[in-house]
Amino acid sequence: MTEQYVLDLQEVDETQVAVVGGKGAHLGGLSRIEGIRVPVGFCVTTDAFRQIMAEVPSIDERLDRLSRSNPDDREAIRTLSAEIRRSIEEIALPGELAAAVTGALARLGERSAYAVRSSATAEDLPTASFAGQQDTYLNVVGPTEILQHVSRCWASLFTERAVTYRQRNGIDHRTVHMAVVVQQMVFPEASGILFTADPVTGHRKVATVDAGFGLGEALVSGLVNPDVFKVRDGEVVTRTIAAKQRAVEALPAGGTREVVIEAQRQERPALTDAQAVELVRLGRRIEAHFGSPQDIEWCLVDDDFRIVQSRPITTLFPIPESSDQENHVYVSVGHQQMMTDPMKPLGLSMWRLTAMAPMHEAGGRLFVDVARRLASPASRAALLDIMGRGDPLVRDALETVLAHDDFVPSLPDAGPGGPPTGGASAPVEVDPAIVAELIERSRASIAALERDIRTKTGPALFNFLLEAFEEHKRVLGDPLNMRAIMAGMEATWWLNDKLWEWLGEKNAADTLTLSAPDNITSEMGLELLDVADVIRPHAEVVAFLQDVEDEGFLDELAKLAGGTEARDAIEGYLDRYGMRCVGEIDITRPRWREYPTTLVPVILDNVRNFEPGAAERRFEQGRQKAQKKEQDVLARLRALPDGDRKADETKRMIDQVRTFIGYREYPKYGIVTRYFLYKQALLAEAERLVRADVLRDKEDVFHLTFQEFHDVVRSHQVDQRLIQQRRDAFRSYHALTPPRVLTSDGEAVTGAYRRDDVPAGALIGLPVSAGTIEGRARVILDMADADLAAGDILVTPFTDPSWSPLFVSIAGLVTEVGGLMTHGAVIAREYGLPAVVGVEQATRLIRDGQRIRVHGTDGYIEILP
Repeated sequence: MTEQYVLDLQEVDETQVAVVGGKGAHLGGLSRIEGIRVPVGFCVTTDAFRQIMAEVPSIDERLDRLSRSNPDDREAIRTLSAEIRRSIEEIALPGELAAAVTGALARLGERSAYAVRSSATAEDLPTASFAGQQDTYLNVVGPTEILQHVSRCWASLFTERAVTYRQRNGIDHRTVHMAVVVQQMVFPEASGILFTADPVTGHRKVATVDAGFGLGEALVSGLVNPDVFKVRDGEVVTRTIAAKQRAVEALPAGGTREVVIEAQRQERPALTDAQAVELVRLGRRIEAHFGSPQDIEWCLVDDDFRIVQSRPITTLFPIPESSDQENHVYVSVGHQQMMTDPMKPLGLSMWRLTAMAPMHEAGGRLFVDVARRLASPASRAALLDIMGRGDPLVRDALETVLAHDDFVPSLPDAGPGGPPTGGASAPVEVDPAIVAELIERSRASIAALERDIRTKTGPALFNFLLEAFEEHKRVLGDPLNMRAIMAGMEATWWLNDKLWEWLGEKNAADTLTLSAPDNITSEMGLELLDVADVIRPHAEVVAFLQDVEDEGFLDELAKLAGGTEARDAIEGYLDRYGMRCVGEIDITRPRWREYPTTLVPVILDNVRNFEPGAAERRFEQGRQKAQKKEQDVLARLRALPDGDRKADETKRMIDQVRTFIGYREYPKYGIVTRYFLYKQALLAEAERLVRADVLRDKEDVFHLTFQEFHDVVRSHQVDQRLIQQRRDAFRSYHALTPPRVLTSDGEAVTGAYRRDDVPAGALIGLPVSAGTIEGRARVILDMADADLAAGDILVTPFTDPSWSPLFVSIAGLVTEVGGLMTHGAVIAREYGLPAVVGVEQATRLIRDGQRIRVHGTDGYIEILP
């Protein structure tokens, strides 16, 4: 029956992707929208493709080889994919299939010219557009040529670029099938692309129209620069008219050619303002139909628009859901927590349940809405000050939003003014004894949690955890805890401000905080040096660790000479720090205790790069350097007018910063310790569900929220489709870059430093740890891949406390994310490492192995020849 091979566009809609592919399904949906004109045509269905693929020699074996190939091995992919394409194109179409296609052509008009367009089932998806990955052929004339180009479209499922794109997006080649759309050609005066949201800023109310003369192929191929119209609220707000010297037009006998546009037309707009506004009106109708911002291909024929494709814009960062129509301004939590990777649903919901402020989710990340605090003049100043001290890019981004004409009006009182922010007057002195008291309180609370959680299973566990979360927040929100944290931060700010004012000394607190006591994160790095000291004398243990891959390696150590001592040293370290890991605010991330092999490369680096006793020496050297700096600063102050008062105030602040700055790291340690206890209990519950055949895998629960997990435990019913949808969405979130600030209109604002005091070509960032260092850049995206030598400079997207073991062996630090008081900055200062953070795209602009110079005092990096 011909119906299984060919369907008219009017017969399909966007629910039939499996039958007609993404492009065909969207075109069918478009053709059903009132007022939207789509060129007539039909789809050659995926049934036809499957029949052809069944004829390809050794296709199963070839697809296996393709799936096993490395996405970075371009030559292997190029060779194998070319073989598959040739085999597909060489297969003669079966008579029934060919008859179905030629019959559809006869109904539309065999003598017409057609566009023959690939339409894969993994195409135009909300999470992966596959734009440009398969082939399209324009102005194809005659049944024989059209049948040949249908075969070419099938074959284009295996272009090198399409194969690589699928592999990088985790899509199995066997699950993707190809349909083909055959549409009557239109011969436009102008054509182009409409984005119903600004593709650069993400602003959902600003549409962008790219336009050129002739067929859209000239724009897509980059042959010409387009005219660009920005349209908002029915009005063109900006326009850029390009000199369009060339165009692509159709040939009478088929195919296309490039032509030169006559000089008098080159700088004439391809559209009038009224046409651009009308096109956007149509685009809004299409956007409403599909329910998301769209990337739309259009043609202008006789002053009438024809729509030839629409797909979701997959590069936009999503907007948090809101039940009201107010303006919202969202600040990224990930940039504050030094973890901008996406989180799985269980991780997101657990962080929200234990956080001290309401949070909003989008793109696998969390945000805090600060709109009301910005709207009140009093709270606005405090918020901008605290944000600016932490991360100037966030402050600049917020000020950019405030400058918008449509921002919320000022309110007389929109909430508290925020925490104290330091400044000219000396911070309030705090009793040093509270540090020990707070640490003891935290330990007692965690011990009670560890004791009580062991007895809870089933629904009772979830009820217990909801109570535990309240205790979690009570400990964090204890006014004494906040006072101790702010005491160290305020003293740091005061010292930097005053010593710059009085002595012209930049970032003086960086040296004054070296080797401060009670810093659990810096101790974590130094104690791994002690572990290396235990292992270093035992050559057999060192050799064994160099080949370790199995997580059960600790049990094997005892069989080696010196292995028992090595195992005990590592176990002791894991007892204290095994709850930590990269991205530790996400409870679903694997902890060191679960995957101790993560630590092995760092231990081996320490064995190779350090002499015995390095931890103690390093700490003492830092302490002496800080003491010497204190003496120098106080002596210079006393020589100034009113010097005794200035010196006495400074001495109090130095004592305060050294007492409290280390405690800055302890609350996070407490949070992560609790998280590991929660995780162990929840995974035990998931294992019970696996044994009861409710779940396929215990880690399926990572793709459920806490409440959904609770419901599964109560009902013993789970929606596997939901878990798969969440898994696919999580994978897609990795391709998104979260902005520091996001508005409810979807505008992503990154902020700028706006400095002119750095050398040309330098990369600008935030100075967080003083000093200048030159060395080899090691660009490391995953701590497990670290291979560091003495004197290397670590360049990475972000660091959280789990990275501190690497800090002992590097000479400097550069990160893309961070602020003055984030964990990486605190530990860099503790270890005396010159550091610059908040360097946009540092891991792309700096190549691994390049020599760079880090100016930690002035906040920039030079790339050396």
